[in-house]
Amino acid sequence: MSVDLEKFFDTVNHSKLIEVLSRTIKDGRVVSLIHKYLNAGVLQNGFFEKTEEGVPQGGPLSPLCGNVMLNELDKELEHRGHRFVRYADDVLIFCKSRRSAERTLENIIPFIEGELFLKVNQAKTTVTHVSKTKYLGYAFYRNRGKCRFRVHPKSAKKMKGRIREITQKNKGWSNDYRRQKLAEYVRGWINYYKLADMKGLMTETDEWLRRRIRAIYWKQWKKVKTRYRNLRALKLEEWQVHQIANSRKGYWRTAQILSVALTNKIIAKLGYISMLDYYLKVS
Repeated sequence: MSVDLEKFFDTVNHSKLIEVLSRTIKDGRVVSLIHKYLNAGVLQNGFFEKTEEGVPQGGPLSPLCGNVMLNELDKELEHRGHRFVRYADDVLIFCKSRRSAERTLENIIPFIEGELFLKVNQAKTTVTHVSKTKYLGYAFYRNRGKCRFRVHPKSAKKMKGRIREITQKNKGWSNDYRRQKLAEYVRGWINYYKLADMKGLMTETDEWLRRRIRAIYWKQWKKVKTRYRNLRALKLEEWQVHQIANSRKGYWRTAQILSVALTNKIIAKLGYISMLDYYLKVS
């Protein structure tokens, strides 16, 4: 069961938050300072607006205040004996059956809305099997009786979309800059998803990525004589050089043929990161 809190950071009740903080923080000056921070207001389009509820996003105190508030939910779920996981305002509660999950949801909503004064988004709060759940970009599946992680299809699609942007043929970037941006994105993405089982996804994406890289180089070799020179430098047979250099196929089709010249090994020597190799290294 996935619980969605509607506009959480914008709807945190100040009075409730101060009450929770006051149970632990006995120095009234600190509590007063936090209260002033919450009521400081914000500038919207050049105009000052009061902040009578919510915690200002972007500030260092906001995630701390949010976790202080939702720690009350953690304690309540523990008290009721539920198994759950929470990251910021994303909450998963695990139940043995659908009926049990529906009953748990029915019982926990009054606490969230009546005690914490937060709003549950009923449209996005779902009771579903764990295999159909998306959590922080991850999905779940069972293997030999154990629950395992995989990358959710929507997350994989978003990743490919970002790589497609970086490897656009018409972007006007130098090859060095493109390699750098690609490596930065790939390392960051894989370090986030390294807990997932994604060897197959990385193998498939690597093949697709290398084909896009070949298409970039083919576009850069605009003139036929440039193509002849570069293909010969890659030690191809003369008949292969002639056949490829005079190809009238589109960039994507030619990129596939170009794999005999710009091999995987050569692309690696050019400095392009391999998603599979990096995943195997860090996982």
